[in-house]
Amino acid sequence: MHRSTITDARKKDTREKIELGGLIVKAGLRYEKRALLLGLLIDASRRIQGDDAERARLAALGAEAFGHDSE
Repeated sequence: MHRSTITDARKKDTREKIELGGLIVKAGLRYEKRALLLGLLIDASRRIQGDDAERARLAALGAEAFGHDSE
């Protein structure tokens, strides 16, 4: 039973990482260096901390990009 739980957790973790990589591709950043990508994410994380307006702006931008999936 314990082994099954570990396997399920690893599969879930792998799936999440694949999905996150897909977001990088969708954002048009596939060929950027990893250090730049990490820097972008760290900067965004700092900017949205305590800034509900910035969080909402970025969420709306992302939602709009997902909305174009069907086009």
